[in-house]
Amino acid sequence: MNEVWVGIDAGKGHHWACAVDATGKTLLSKKIINGEDEILAGLGEILGLAPKVNWAIDISSSPSSLLVALLIAHGQNPRYISGTLVKQMSRALGSENKTDANDAHVIARTSVFAADRLSDLKIPAQIMSDLTLLTSHRTDLVRDRTRAYNRMRDTLTGVFPALERAFNFSAHKGAMVLLTGFQTPAALRRMGHSRLTAWLAKRGVRLPHGVAELAIEAAKAQQTSLPGEDAAAQIIEDLANSILNLTERIARAEKQMEKMLNEHPQGPILLSMPGMGHILAAELLVAAGDFSAYATEGHFASAAGMVPVSRDSGTRTGVNVRPKRYSRPLQRALFLTAQAACFHHQRDRDYYNRKRAQGMRHSAAVICVARRQIRMLWTLLREDRKYQLEPPERRSNA
Repeated sequence: MNEVWVGIDAGKGHHWACAVDATGKTLLSKKIINGEDEILAGLGEILGLAPKVNWAIDISSSPSSLLVALLIAHGQNPRYISGTLVKQMSRALGSENKTDANDAHVIARTSVFAADRLSDLKIPAQIMSDLTLLTSHRTDLVRDRTRAYNRMRDTLTGVFPALERAFNFSAHKGAMVLLTGFQTPAALRRMGHSRLTAWLAKRGVRLPHGVAELAIEAAKAQQTSLPGEDAAAQIIEDLANSILNLTERIARAEKQMEKMLNEHPQGPILLSMPGMGHILAAELLVAAGDFSAYATEGHFASAAGMVPVSRDSGTRTGVNVRPKRYSRPLQRALFLTAQAACFHHQRDRDYYNRKRAQGMRHSAAVICVARRQIRMLWTLLREDRKYQLEPPERRSNA
């Protein structure tokens, strides 16, 4: 026996490995604790089965990081198999049991004849690992801030609706600082305009006089104290402090992302693209991974879900529909970049208007702009140069 196929059902606490031969016969099936010594012991046992071992893993995120790193360090080539494919093959193989051992067996048998559906797992560079962690961390912080902001506005509306209408709290830091000290009409009226202005100025609020004036006007417009006002005031104060803290943490993460993006070899090229900022450039790099993994710009556009797929049957031909399998984060980054370019870049805006004049909807026209930007990005990456409004002059070889 010269070759075996190993399927690994990865998990946080442990993995389950199953090795099969070309006929699907199980050669080994065992539980491996997610620790370095245990993985190395299991690796040595599996490598002793045959000279060549093919590895397939169903998780490419943090639970399998140590496993993938150890496999690559020992000269192995682990490959990723999607959970959707495993589920489909489990049904096709007639297996109704849902256990780690059965999932690993299905993964191993699938990898025997579906090698073209698997993608290689690689250890990302240090800067890409940092960018991946920072973009994910920033996304979580933004969601937490949005949740706290909505809860704060809802609570404030229940006890002080005039103040909630007076400010756009999501874009006004001074109004959020105000809520850390005063949440009720009576407290603002007792403070008065002059003392409130001094209180805000002491805390670094920009234009404190105008903030204090709007707050006092809202307090004078409501003379009634509503039930639950004291408890609501404490909740609003806690949420306001939490939102300010989350805003500082988001700014700190974005500053680190910007620094790492400038150090990335392809970062300056992405930042020169129309509509591309530091956040979208970082998300695009994380979602795309290694650009050299895509054979052409068409493969890259297909991975982003911007290439239609055929649905022909019988006499019905020429039917194209939207794809179902593609990278959602990659499509989001490209779509938002194209949409921003339509508003702030004249050439992209003219191209977008031409597509709309042809009868396309907004989303379809933006996708056309995104496809155009993908072709432009591919050219810039191939020639290793930044985007410029006028194309570079061609020089003859002579």
